[in-house]
Amino acid sequence: MSPHPPAPAGLYPVPASDPEAIRVLVVDDHALFRRGMVSVLDDEKDIDVLGEAGTGEEAVRLAGELRPDVIIMDVMMPGAGGIDACQQIRRTTPDTRFIMLTMSDEESDLFDALKAGATGYLLKEIGVTDLAGVVRQIASGRSTVNPSMATKLIGEFAELAKQENTAPQPQAVPELTPRETEVLRLLAHSLNNREIGARLFITENTVKNHVRNLLEKLQVHSRTEAAIYAVRSGLA
Repeated sequence: MSPHPPAPAGLYPVPASDPEAIRVLVVDDHALFRRGMVSVLDDEKDIDVLGEAGTGEEAVRLAGELRPDVIIMDVMMPGAGGIDACQQIRRTTPDTRFIMLTMSDEESDLFDALKAGATGYLLKEIGVTDLAGVVRQIASGRSTVNPSMATKLIGEFAELAKQENTAPQPQAVPELTPRETEVLRLLAHSLNNREIGARLFITENTVKNHVRNLLEKLQVHSRTEAAIYAVRSGLA
């Protein structure tokens, strides 16, 4: 929990005070909604709100300076939207995780957000009191999608399978080491880094390194895309 209220959008925020807290940046062009999220999260002892931004451009700048663990990002904003900002931020802070918030349930927005590297995608109808739990979930390495959107995502995969008119066939993954393949298989079963480490008897930091390496080798941007690869290649 930050000892001071977050700085207004566009100004330098107060540095995090607790090194163990989840470091969060809140980005939304609607000031009242943004402040509501900040107010709720700032009351959580294990969450440190570093600051807030009202545009994608501000988010890119602050993310580069602050290196937050989690960014809560509005999808639709004037100028650089949330998805464009997410893509830019991932180039400089690849370990940052994203929760995308939207008023729209358009499938194209969901797919674009996942391609950009988001691990959370929620409609703004989510109760602000539930937001802290989602932040903890994303920070721990899990993914979450609004239930109605998850149904659409499953439907899209079903349609792709129908178009292919065949079940996915196992494919060799020569570019991954045996350990990276094990990590990928467990990642596809929605295990977070800590759980993967416990299964394989390795440290959480070692798991993070394996995940980073396999994402680079598979040329994907998120754990979600890696999980899709694992399913389509017959690993999970």
